[in-house]
Amino acid sequence: MHLTGEEQKMLEGKFGQGVAEAMKIQVAIGEAFGAERMVRISRAHEAFGGGDSCIWFLEMLANLGACCQVPITCNPIWDADYFKSIGISFSEEDVLPIARTKAVRKKLGIIPNECCISWIQENVPRVNEVIAFSESSATPYVNSVCGARTHRESANSALAAAITGRVPLYGLLLDENRKGEILVKVEATLRDDFDYHVLGMVIGKVAGAGIPVFTGMSSLHPFPYELISLGAELATTGAVPMYHIVGITPEAPDLETALGGKKAKKEVVITEADLRKTQGSASYKDGKIDFVMFGCPHYSLEQIQDVARLLEGRRIKKGVDLWILTSPYIKEIVRQMGYLEIINKAGGHVIGGTCSDMICWERLYKGKVGITDSYKALYYTLHRGINFILKRRSECIEVALKGGC
Repeated sequence: MHLTGEEQKMLEGKFGQGVAEAMKIQVAIGEAFGAERMVRISRAHEAFGGGDSCIWFLEMLANLGACCQVPITCNPIWDADYFKSIGISFSEEDVLPIARTKAVRKKLGIIPNECCISWIQENVPRVNEVIAFSESSATPYVNSVCGARTHRESANSALAAAITGRVPLYGLLLDENRKGEILVKVEATLRDDFDYHVLGMVIGKVAGAGIPVFTGMSSLHPFPYELISLGAELATTGAVPMYHIVGITPEAPDLETALGGKKAKKEVVITEADLRKTQGSASYKDGKIDFVMFGCPHYSLEQIQDVARLLEGRRIKKGVDLWILTSPYIKEIVRQMGYLEIINKAGGHVIGGTCSDMICWERLYKGKVGITDSYKALYYTLHRGINFILKRRSECIEVALKGGC
């Protein structure tokens, strides 16, 4: 792979050993994928989860003097301080990785926004901007909705890109690799973000790592959080790096353009029955619940407003916990707008900077049953011994009020 003079100096350690280690990663990836050269990036997002291997990698680069050269935001871990403020304590062994991760992120120059939807408010790329984003729901959204260009980065490679300011040129950075391959004719009614979640679940299994093109949706005006839901599940049940919606996403003004002038490799028709069958097959059996979890990916302001509207003047069943996961930034806006007070009065919690796939939830709910509107949350927490019933947001609220379904 050809390197410029500056890139060669990075690799040789002329800009420090931390930069050299990061460049070694980028060169190895480029060689593995047959890239001819590097290109510059202007922003990044890392998705380290606070595990031992994550902290080792972050601290290794920081101790070698590395520092990020482009703005880079980060995924959440979990907010032990909030739990402590409401009387829930965890062991020092569980909590210590949080402090270590926060400290090393600061040393590396990572923006500590702790949000898994940074790309709709704090780190928003433009069309054709070359970036390096990790996080499973981020990649489909920024490639598809923003029209930016990123690989499906790992947390490690995204950080290496931010330190060097470079990524190898291959894959989704090239026009020819961004064309649709699977035609999806949507004949179901998409009423809210939950239906986008379920549509993503269906098509992720069909598409694998392919790029779907959706038709039958041009009359819709989807909110960003609905498109986030679609992409999150496409990347959970499949490995979809981007998608096109004809008449809506920037690279799909019409079907021919979205497909690159070629015939689709596969055609799929999605009906209302397909959505409901998929929902039912994924969901744990109805019954008594112990908790509700919203916010995987993190809930937006609009989604939290809807929860507050549904809960106002009502009270969650005693013995049922309700958690809304969001960014610290959105939580503050929610507080200022009065929604936090409504949710707290109903017995619910809004917690910032916290992910659904964290040790705190295993400690609290292993062997128990929750309810959620997100298959991604359901899928992530299975390995922690937690089961989830899957329903739309309004139904989850009604179940929380009764204590079961």
